[in-house]
Amino acid sequence: MNTITARASATAVTVGVAANALRRLASTRLTLLVIALLALGVMLYDPSAGRGAWLLVAPLTLAALNLLGAILSNGVLRRNAALLMFHFALLAIVVLVAAGRLTYLKGQLELAEGETFSGQLTKMESGPWHRSRLEQAAFRNDGYRIRYAKGVKRAETRNAVQWLDDSGQSQHAVIGDHTPLTRLGYHFYTSFNKGFAPVFVWQGRGAAPQRGSINLPSYPIHEYGQALTWTLPGTQTPVWTMLQFDEVLLDPLRPSELRVPKRHSLVLRLAGERHELTPGMQLALPEGVLTYERLTLWMGYTVFYDWTLPWLAAACFFAVAALAWYFWRKFAAQPWDA
Repeated sequence: MNTITARASATAVTVGVAANALRRLASTRLTLLVIALLALGVMLYDPSAGRGAWLLVAPLTLAALNLLGAILSNGVLRRNAALLMFHFALLAIVVLVAAGRLTYLKGQLELAEGETFSGQLTKMESGPWHRSRLEQAAFRNDGYRIRYAKGVKRAETRNAVQWLDDSGQSQHAVIGDHTPLTRLGYHFYTSFNKGFAPVFVWQGRGAAPQRGSINLPSYPIHEYGQALTWTLPGTQTPVWTMLQFDEVLLDPLRPSELRVPKRHSLVLRLAGERHELTPGMQLALPEGVLTYERLTLWMGYTVFYDWTLPWLAAACFFAVAALAWYFWRKFAAQPWDA
């Protein structure tokens, strides 16, 4: 009997300790601490400075434990199906927001017409648990059209893109600022960032020709600053390049469309000398031969990934429905004008 009594006493102590821990976990004081920590995390959150997801994920995890403790320890919630459903939906929302911060990705990229996305981004921020598959989300920029209203106000963008599906078949689509290309969960949108891209062919001494383009500053934001410095492939030679033309492409007095100017030239400065090239011209250098082939356009894209968004929408809908059910039952129990 002494052994049985001792075991029962130990079990009672264990249950008591667990119940006490659960009450502490469900404490409203802990709730207030979680809110304060979350507010501090939001103020300090800055992925670009290395202060990232854990500033939000840590208090969100604590909030999920606090909410779970309340669900398990509060008998009122367990006896009221509507309130129980509402709190489970809140728990799902908190967990999903934390998961989203750990696995999301936001970035930017630029592609000239005819160029294929290889998985490299010009700017990127992501959660610590994001596993990139961008290199598998390849697509090609097949060109775009952008209308401008009077006053050079940008209207819709229609960008033709092409990619290979899982069976190797070529697929085509037209995307824009609000109509994305979705590949492997990544959503690619066009942006206001676009401009001109000179295409060159460079043949170094004893090397095979290389074709590539450079993206000049965004147009028309930098209308009077269409110049940059780049380096010849395989060399240390910097090349300052400026696009010049006299044609009015975007007329502020009438609707227009962005396009390549009919006549233009490139001014190149390298090794202390000035050169002016038009399409088809070559420039012989000690390191090789540079051929200016043509002028085309480039488009800037934003890319976004967050697998939690549809689940968050469903959880929010579930929470609203449960709350509506709770209040309907509460006020339906007696006349409204009683």
